[in-house]
Amino acid sequence: MTARGVTKLSGIVCAAAFSFVLDALVLDAQQAFAQTASQGTGPRFRADGPNADAFGRKEGYPSCEGIDYVHQTRCRVGALSRYDTLFPARTISASKQPAQLARATSEPVIRYTFNGLDLTLDDYLNRHPVTGLLIAKDGTILVERYQYGRTDTDRLASFSMAKSVVGLLIGIALKEGAIRSIDDLAETYVAGLKDTEYGRTPIKALLLMASGVAFSEDYVNRSSDVSTLARLAVGPDSIGSIAAVKQFNTRRAAPGARFSYSSAESLVLGLVLAAATKRTVSDYAAEKLWQPLGAEADATWITDRFGQEVTFAYINAVLRDWARLGLMLAHRGHWQGKTIVPEDWLTASAANALQTELPPAKYGYQIWYSRDTRRLSLLGIRGQHLFVDPDLKLVLVHTAVRDSQPEIAEVFALWNALRAQLQ
Repeated sequence: MTARGVTKLSGIVCAAAFSFVLDALVLDAQQAFAQTASQGTGPRFRADGPNADAFGRKEGYPSCEGIDYVHQTRCRVGALSRYDTLFPARTISASKQPAQLARATSEPVIRYTFNGLDLTLDDYLNRHPVTGLLIAKDGTILVERYQYGRTDTDRLASFSMAKSVVGLLIGIALKEGAIRSIDDLAETYVAGLKDTEYGRTPIKALLLMASGVAFSEDYVNRSSDVSTLARLAVGPDSIGSIAAVKQFNTRRAAPGARFSYSSAESLVLGLVLAAATKRTVSDYAAEKLWQPLGAEADATWITDRFGQEVTFAYINAVLRDWARLGLMLAHRGHWQGKTIVPEDWLTASAANALQTELPPAKYGYQIWYSRDTRRLSLLGIRGQHLFVDPDLKLVLVHTAVRDSQPEIAEVFALWNALRAQLQ
């Protein structure tokens, strides 16, 4: 790819690739950190946050309509915590027996360095439009904070974090035999994609964002392919997921030849999953993920006009359930005595991860990896992140209302400081 081409990579791809460069930062491993597992203090709430008035505090954080939040900052906090009231959605049912998470007796002292500054967690929250932040280690919540009047019962938007959930569900469906092989073409399962370029793409290439089909993932340009795809898949202009992905039918490379981040590939995977399992994606996610995880609250997934989940984004869930998902991944697919995601699927995801355009970040089966593939991330636009360190059994969940351009270098500095403190 040319230098010009690299600049056109999606904000989330650029952010993830750049962020892993921060693994090389020299961090102060002597910073204080204390953690005791017990049923202790609960989450902490804040009615305001950085630039709260600009985000609509005086109006009660309105959600407005549809995608008004993209251009109206005052609507963003409300919209990204009530997304399933703005568009059609299907429920991902919670467990009847939620998995219990312990709590530290008090918050740990967290310090990190960034741009030559010595900062605290409070500094971070005062510097960034974070709606929710949760840190957990091996089943114990160390930190749980909310800003802008959001609470632990709000279903917060995930955006592209949902892609990783699709990848996990594909692995489960393969293990169960609903999908015979990830070498199968997408059209093997989705008749509506017969004789299209996406239809002629193997599932494995779609998982790796390497279909070879031309697609521009530019969140700023309103005429980009991803903007067109979102408009055609969600909202009043929806023509349905199959019709939407069929708009992109120009092949520029052989399947599997090179990485190129594309939301269309995740949408195709959702179509494959629904057709192969003969279930809605939400129902399958509830049975195979949310309920076995012991999720405490229903989640939702935005659908197109025909009821198909729009699987390149749009799961809405409470922070603690994202934490449960992260802790399961930290235990390599196992959680509280159950195997939820096949461990060999997660191993293959890391082993097959492709180098992205901006090294050293890698991309596996819809999951981001550090350069050594020991740590993994779920990343979504506007500041939706789930970071997982399996070696330390440590997770960080982060939701925010940032502008579309990524500004995540500092959260990775925070994450790496946490990891250094726990060595």
